[in-house]
Amino acid sequence: MDWWQTALAVVGGLLLVYAVLLGLLWAYARRHPETVPTREAWRLLPDVVRLVKRLAGDGTLPRGVRVRLALLLVYLASPVDLVPDVLPVIGYADDAVVVALVLRSVVRAAGPDALARHWPGSPAGLALVRRLAGLSGAGPA
Repeated sequence: MDWWQTALAVVGGLLLVYAVLLGLLWAYARRHPETVPTREAWRLLPDVVRLVKRLAGDGTLPRGVRVRLALLLVYLASPVDLVPDVLPVIGYADDAVVVALVLRSVVRAAGPDALARHWPGSPAGLALVRRLAGLSGAGPA
């Protein structure tokens, strides 16, 4: 096998993995359309970034939680996305879904008290983040 055939096989494999990830993202977003209202997600973005930074810096949380949050910050700061941000709506939807999945994972591991303790925004914003993290039955902090 020549080097170009190997390179073509690697690129084809990466494109296949990318297509599968996009399909999973699309399926998740269609199954949970109420999870991340676009307008509200835009308003929450600065508070969510501060929340992630605060949680990642909390030494009392398990190391796995802090690692996930650090990787999330790297992903959000990175110019490389699953879906390029230049595409209207869907370009930012992947970021919102990734944030939602990481928040769910973090809240399950760290607990809702850590979320409430580190939340920098309004109570309405916290309620939306609780819903985003899968705590829809939880009351206000």
